[in-house]
Amino acid sequence: MTADAGSAVAPLQIGDAAPNFEARTTMGTVRLSDFRGRWLMLFSHPADFTPVCTSEFVGIARAADRFAALDCALMAVSVDSLYAHFAWVRAIRDAFGVTVNFPIVEDPSLVIGRAYGMISARAADAAAMRSTYFIDPDGIIRAIITYPATIGRSVDEMLRVIAALQRVDSDNIVTPEGWHPGEDVLLPPDQHQAELMARDDDPFWFCRSAPDPGAGRRRG
Repeated sequence: MTADAGSAVAPLQIGDAAPNFEARTTMGTVRLSDFRGRWLMLFSHPADFTPVCTSEFVGIARAADRFAALDCALMAVSVDSLYAHFAWVRAIRDAFGVTVNFPIVEDPSLVIGRAYGMISARAADAAAMRSTYFIDPDGIIRAIITYPATIGRSVDEMLRVIAALQRVDSDNIVTPEGWHPGEDVLLPPDQHQAELMARDDDPFWFCRSAPDPGAGRRRG
């Protein structure tokens, strides 16, 4: 298992290039760079055979077609060995009737976890937090969400974040609280004083909503 040297010098931030790595997974050896050209959701989990992690993997696997519709690949990572991953995937299939069809990376040396900041230097053990990295087709980290080990993530929120990131890339708009595809979007505020003053009869000049201009393109 290898990761780019120097990637753990500082905590990763939105806008950073995602550290490349090559590692064994349940789907064979994988390089992060193999996913260039499409979106990727890379997510860590504290440990196999734990209840919260199991519930997340069942939910994500059941939503695999929804991620595929957004052209978003999935990849998980934890410190557990490849053979623990195999046993867990089989147990999920047998217990819940769900097949996990995305790669799960083994990271027993913590190379990936440390490169991404998934494991705190103050952590009492090697179990990674529930960190999710949304990586765009150019390999840039566009959003990071981290939960404690005791709280499960929302699959719907994962899908919403990907859809919103893709949407704001398409037009000069931003998305409001709780936005879902097809709902109204927000227009960026005016950048010049003259434009601002011309809206002296508009109390919403700083927070203007509008129908999503891309809704028609998606329906078409």
